[in-house]
Amino acid sequence: MFIVTTQVLENYGAHAESGKFADGQNYWKFKGGDEYLVEDLDREQDAMAFVAALCMENGIGYKEYPCHIQTVTEWANELPDDAGEVQSSRDYYLSRVKRVSPIKAKERKTKNDRSWIEQGITEEEL
Repeated sequence: MFIVTTQVLENYGAHAESGKFADGQNYWKFKGGDEYLVEDLDREQDAMAFVAALCMENGIGYKEYPCHIQTVTEWANELPDDAGEVQSSRDYYLSRVKRVSPIKAKERKTKNDRSWIEQGITEEEL
């Protein structure tokens, strides 16, 4: 299993102007992204390509692309250790992961159906 992280860029120049580089009206800013736990694939490059096919967008005002990949163990080792705090930031990160699998993707009803994407992972599953 792998964690693929995506990066989002937003073009503020596209809100009021053309947003094009050629017009000098581009103003790109880094935004957040998501973390996808990819199951049922054994190779990093397959996991990265699967997430790219799932979420990649390349428009004049918004772009999202995979930018980093780690094993689940590597990712979990970098999470904060809150020593069992009730409101743990570690638990927050675990809850935000989007769980995806090419096997589960077959269950979708339409191309834009994202109901098959599960949210979160537990400490025990790590």
